[in-house]
Amino acid sequence: MPDSAANSAASSALARIDPRSDRRARPSHLGAAVIWGGFALLLVVAPLVFRSGLGQTILSQMGIAIIVCLSYNMLLGQGGMLSFGHAVYAGFGAFLGMHALNLVADGRLPLPVSLIPVVGGLAAMALAMVFGFVSTKKAGTPFAMITLGIGELVWASALMFPEFFGGEGGISGDRVAAAAASGYFKDLGANLGLTYGPQIQMYGLIAIYTFVCTAAMYAFTRTPLGRMSNAVRDNPERVAFIGYDTRKVRYRVFVISAFFAGVAGGLTALNTEIVTAEVVGASRSGAYLLFTFIGGTGVFFGPILGGILMVLAFALLSEFTRAWLLYLGIAFVLMVMWAPGGLASLVMANVRVAAAGRLRTLIPDYLVLAATLLLMLLGAATLIEMVYHLQLNTALGSTLSFVGIPLDAKHPGYWTGATVVLLTGLVLFTLAQRRFARRWAEIQELIG
Repeated sequence: MPDSAANSAASSALARIDPRSDRRARPSHLGAAVIWGGFALLLVVAPLVFRSGLGQTILSQMGIAIIVCLSYNMLLGQGGMLSFGHAVYAGFGAFLGMHALNLVADGRLPLPVSLIPVVGGLAAMALAMVFGFVSTKKAGTPFAMITLGIGELVWASALMFPEFFGGEGGISGDRVAAAAASGYFKDLGANLGLTYGPQIQMYGLIAIYTFVCTAAMYAFTRTPLGRMSNAVRDNPERVAFIGYDTRKVRYRVFVISAFFAGVAGGLTALNTEIVTAEVVGASRSGAYLLFTFIGGTGVFFGPILGGILMVLAFALLSEFTRAWLLYLGIAFVLMVMWAPGGLASLVMANVRVAAAGRLRTLIPDYLVLAATLLLMLLGAATLIEMVYHLQLNTALGSTLSFVGIPLDAKHPGYWTGATVVLLTGLVLFTLAQRRFARRWAEIQELIG
């Protein structure tokens, strides 16, 4: 970023700390109440719509993913800290939460089961105070490399200390037994007859934590520390020049972010009742980074979209095709190239157009774009599935089924047909995209 642009961005961030400018930027209380009321209503209604056990399990995982992706965005989107080791804190919170759960079940820890996620959060925060002291001394690429090294360190330690991490099999617990053994310290849910056995009861606890943590992380963005982290992200030199310690700002944001990640880890321990070393691995950290970026780091609700997509990808896309990781990689590359602001930025851009009353004129263009994109993706996916089948599933024969269509991966006709569909879709999509770009530019010029 050029110096002038960076200075302007930092000035904007610092200016928002001014209470007078804050009053101008503050949304109306009625609008905020409608948004948060709608979010709470959505959490309540969702299990009534998806009543099956699978649906409630996926909703529970979405709630946890929303918390951890929002906590990651406190680092990346708000603080400009690219971390490759965020799973360390979510995973450590999960392990401490599981140990606490087992102590409660054995009658050695008088703690309500509903507070196990708080134990995970505090444990992760304590770990972040140690690791953050080292990693936040540097910013930018050195910070990213340090977090990567810490992630590998914890991953290796998980296999070296089976007494704590449980080795390759991990450690398990029983939330129902713990709820029954909590005795005098039964929480409100247990006193109401809740055993945390049915998944819907577990979802209720996760939904409460999701709402509270989301509201708390949003409130953090309105605090002086939250605003200052934006300024440190945009122009740390100018922030340091006016007397702020940028390292302290990064350190505090890092510790707070780890707390919420640990809460998500504690909820994971309660939800799955088993924790393995995989939760602190680099692949899990990469997933948090990937889906937070796809959701959008520049808008607060972007990581919420990312968390939902992460669960859908892990739970549904992996069942649909074994090449799902390949598709995720392609989607991430395309998102970085064409929409670096993520899905949230696309949503906000269209909301702006809709507010100006121009979205209706774009609907035909969107339909053409969607149709040509679908045609192009169909041809590409067919080729990918046939390549994947030939390389990894040859023992099953040359025939595979894709979207209900039988394909012979060794017949040249199927390769030719898929290639023709791909190229036709690519040409039509390119033409449609150029027309859409012209229409979009005209509308942007009109609405200013």
